[in-house]
Amino acid sequence: MKIWASPMRLQNIFHVLNLSIKCCPKPGHLPAIPPHSLTQPRRCLILEEAGSTWSSALPPGSLLHRRGFSCEEVMKVSHKGNKTPSVITSELLYTDLLRAEQENWNKNSARYKSRIKRIKRKLEELHDKYTLNLSSPMIRFGENVYFEDNGCIFLSKAGDADKASVLFSTEDLGFSDAHIQRIRISPDQRYMAVSLKSENSEEATCVVVKLDRFPVLEKVIPNSFSFEWATSDVLFYTIQKNLKCQEVFMTSFTDEKHTKLVYSEQDARFFVDIYCTKDRRFLTINSNSKTTSEVWLVDCSHPFKSPVLVQARTKGVIYHVEHRNDELYILTTYGEPAEYKLMKAPVASSGMENWQLFYALEEKTKLIDLEMFSNHCVMFLQRNRHLCLDVISFLSHSVQSIKLPTWACAFELESHPEHSTSTCYFQLTSPVQPPKRFAYSFKANNLIEQAEQEVPIIKNCHTTRLLAKSKDETSVPITVFHNTKSKELHRKPLLVHVYGAYGIDLNMSFKEEKLMLIEEGWILAYCHVRGGGELGLSWHKDGCQHKKLKGLHDLQACITLLHELGFSQPKSTAVAAASAGGVLAGALCNTDPELIRAVVLQPYPSVFITAYENDQRVPLTGILRYVQKLRKAARDYASRTERKGNWTPNIILDVQARGSHCDASWEDSLKQVARHIAFLSKELDNE
Repeated sequence: MKIWASPMRLQNIFHVLNLSIKCCPKPGHLPAIPPHSLTQPRRCLILEEAGSTWSSALPPGSLLHRRGFSCEEVMKVSHKGNKTPSVITSELLYTDLLRAEQENWNKNSARYKSRIKRIKRKLEELHDKYTLNLSSPMIRFGENVYFEDNGCIFLSKAGDADKASVLFSTEDLGFSDAHIQRIRISPDQRYMAVSLKSENSEEATCVVVKLDRFPVLEKVIPNSFSFEWATSDVLFYTIQKNLKCQEVFMTSFTDEKHTKLVYSEQDARFFVDIYCTKDRRFLTINSNSKTTSEVWLVDCSHPFKSPVLVQARTKGVIYHVEHRNDELYILTTYGEPAEYKLMKAPVASSGMENWQLFYALEEKTKLIDLEMFSNHCVMFLQRNRHLCLDVISFLSHSVQSIKLPTWACAFELESHPEHSTSTCYFQLTSPVQPPKRFAYSFKANNLIEQAEQEVPIIKNCHTTRLLAKSKDETSVPITVFHNTKSKELHRKPLLVHVYGAYGIDLNMSFKEEKLMLIEEGWILAYCHVRGGGELGLSWHKDGCQHKKLKGLHDLQACITLLHELGFSQPKSTAVAAASAGGVLAGALCNTDPELIRAVVLQPYPSVFITAYENDQRVPLTGILRYVQKLRKAARDYASRTERKGNWTPNIILDVQARGSHCDASWEDSLKQVARHIAFLSKELDNE
């Protein structure tokens, strides 16, 4: 479910959990996150602000053809069984509500038709200009380069992409509605494992292909979440059931093919995934809850031996493991202060009592990611609210600090770089800046901008970083974007983004619609309130559970400061929030309506809700009932307070038959975003 609301007439945007999150498949993917909310961020146009921009743990999907029943069809089928009168009445009510909402949407959508058409055209132009201009991530094996494009996986020689050969095609396999999420090549390049996911499901399918002269389909593994090659012919994978992963299996592709269960997690609070260390020495089985971790090692040279425990789970201690030269490098919250630090221990004696501090963060520094190479370790950091690198040399035992461009708001590390490489490649991005490729050369000790991509730096947007004083005098960061040509900013519409939950950062990666809003004169503000992860683990802990009100106070302070500094005004201010962020946005409507109200007060803001018939996480029944109650409350208040200028806000529900909670095709997401922005523009009278 996605909800859009107008500020003056748009106040909350709740929509249920955007799963733009990566579970902790490797060191560096740090936030303590709920195990049920782990999936791969998608490349699609949705105005949603949930979590960090992690980029490589990939969700599952089932591509086996099956009919996708609509809710109405399901109701027809269910009536054939023996049902009690109360159940039948409830189902009939559900069907009537759904039909009424569809009719209401058809009636209301006409007012947005011209705006939607214009917005779609503009977003398509931006997509063609920026997104399609970016090269696909590549996996390098010596001279061989593997990459994905438009549902196909290609193989080429380094520097000769024009002569690429097709290894795999979703369309040829009959899965044209699916997209490729993860690619893993076996060490000897004889096999390739690929995860495929359809847009109407949260489950993925792992397809294993033998890379002979003519690629041959070897195995199909439904409901697989993560997978790694331990050897050239032994694959480990996890299975997802009811949105949880708690089992690890191993399957061999030798002459005696067989599959067996390797690990089973008994605690429902823990989510299991697997990762292969960069030197391919060990495969790690990682079991993580929101606050606690446990890691088991599989020796890749002896994959049939039982996994070995690194350190038994200790409440409140999170840790992730890498390996180099017979030593484990352990990224952990163990010890004081309770922030991430890098420790090491011998493989043979890996217990916590043998962990020794190797690298500690400076004050006011957050560790965002970590990448291990044969002779270097790259720490991706946020120091004093700016992104930077610390490059640790294992040879010289030195640390090189590298400043990154001030416009950068998020890292996107390129997947699966070679362990022995002399260069670390990554992309920098911001909500209004398309990903731009950079490289750090270990030999030259310098940062290199990759100019061949022809992705320009956006010049017409100004980035401002502010600090607001919260109720308890805590400084709360705000990142503001606006057009450099904009004058009289106090008259411009403002879209405020907030999340503040689960230790997850606001999504600061590029979205075409954000750039479009800037070009049209909007102001975008990202409020990094407590409960989120922007300033480390302590920032999260200081805004969760019984301290949740601190996040609300932070949001109040941020919006107040923005208005005081001349960024828009209450009647033109909107709040955008996803999932748990809706708690703060909703609370703000009740406690401080004057910050985001219209010239004429109303009970509720106008609300635009997008829901999906087949959403596994947010049943449509509850949304239908919620919308009915919301409309009634708004009408009742308007009728009780009749006076000149009062109005009844628009409560609009857009029910999508296609799509699921976390994914949408480019065409579907384009349509949805165009509707969202048209709604915002209409409610804010921006046209």
